[in-house]
Amino acid sequence: MTDTAAEAPPRVGPDARVALHELSVRRDRDEWIVGRMATRTFVALPPAGARAVRLLGEGLSVARTQERLRADTGEEFDIADFVTDLAALGFVARIDGRPLPDPAPPRASLPWLRPRHVRFALHPVLPVAVAVLLTAALVTMLLRPGLLPGYRDLLWSPHGSVVLLSGAAAGWTLLLAHELAHLVTARAAGVPGRMRLGTRLQFLVMQTDISGIELAPRRHRLTAYLSGIALNLSVASALVPVLAATDPASTAHRLSAAALLLALMPLPFQLMVFTRTDVYFVLQDLTGCRDLYGDGLAYARYRCRRLLRSRAHKGEDDPSARLPRHERRAVRVYSVVLVVGTAVCLAFMAAVTLPLDIALLARAVRGLAPGNTPAGYADSAAVLVTLGGVNVLWLVTKWRDHRSRRRAKAVARART
Repeated sequence: MTDTAAEAPPRVGPDARVALHELSVRRDRDEWIVGRMATRTFVALPPAGARAVRLLGEGLSVARTQERLRADTGEEFDIADFVTDLAALGFVARIDGRPLPDPAPPRASLPWLRPRHVRFALHPVLPVAVAVLLTAALVTMLLRPGLLPGYRDLLWSPHGSVVLLSGAAAGWTLLLAHELAHLVTARAAGVPGRMRLGTRLQFLVMQTDISGIELAPRRHRLTAYLSGIALNLSVASALVPVLAATDPASTAHRLSAAALLLALMPLPFQLMVFTRTDVYFVLQDLTGCRDLYGDGLAYARYRCRRLLRSRAHKGEDDPSARLPRHERRAVRVYSVVLVVGTAVCLAFMAAVTLPLDIALLARAVRGLAPGNTPAGYADSAAVLVTLGGVNVLWLVTKWRDHRSRRRAKAVARART
């Protein structure tokens, strides 16, 4: 026997009363952000919508809530439809005492880590400490410019496979620490967060979903967005005294120089805001945009169709026209960055990255032919495992994300 009360939501009549899940609310300019931290789902509502949520949460019926809003604003609101929309978002626990379906929330990474364990990550002294550490490192470099490492310091061993494997291990360790900084900072703000592999254009990346941070104060949001960059800068700054205290010919010095470069190398990537990097989320927050990437992509496609004078889309409205003025300007500027940056990035992949990967893989395959030395075999195998493994992992991750998006679209169509 199926539980129809759990499968189909009860009818929302005038006398219906709803019980909401625990919701967080904050004001953002002329709107209110309302969301459920457990499911990392949130929505921007006008003041009347936020007021309706509060009244419903106080136990008022649908009809009574509608009367209160009419008296306060002089406008007519369909609260029954509003409750249906809240239920679709997963904000409603029960209607007239009957439970609504509540899918399991996304699994969080490191669920044992509680906000009280990492409260220090949001302490206002921490950014000051990072700034002091970075300033001390910059002053040291200015006083002793010879300490500044160059790209040759990455080649700390005469064996290419050793350099490649050690660089990959150190790079992924730093990447994990970078994402862990996001997770820890968000967890301090009460946001569950989840780390997973992802793709950005041709790049395989580790990413942390901290979307619930939208419900936190701005200082906490910006701290969470910038915590990964701060960790990379802190690691690099902490290695400067090691360089200053060790002999340039020593292994410790060479390894520290290579580690410093590996800590700094991801930072230019953060400026590629068209791939939704950490800096992108800072820009999105400062500009007050709800979905800078999605709106920018929609506007770029609209302009492209207008440029090509596509008959199928003749008379199509500008998707940015519905946005507030401050968002509209930011979206239109960002759409240019999105198109140009993506085109340059893909062109670089086609002209440089892809041919280089193919050449390295071909050389490694030839190195496995009979007649090579044991060291040569090991070197070729290391290249195949490292470089080939990364490319295979990129393909698997890309396919997984593609399937997830298709399932999400199918669910959305089924609900409508």
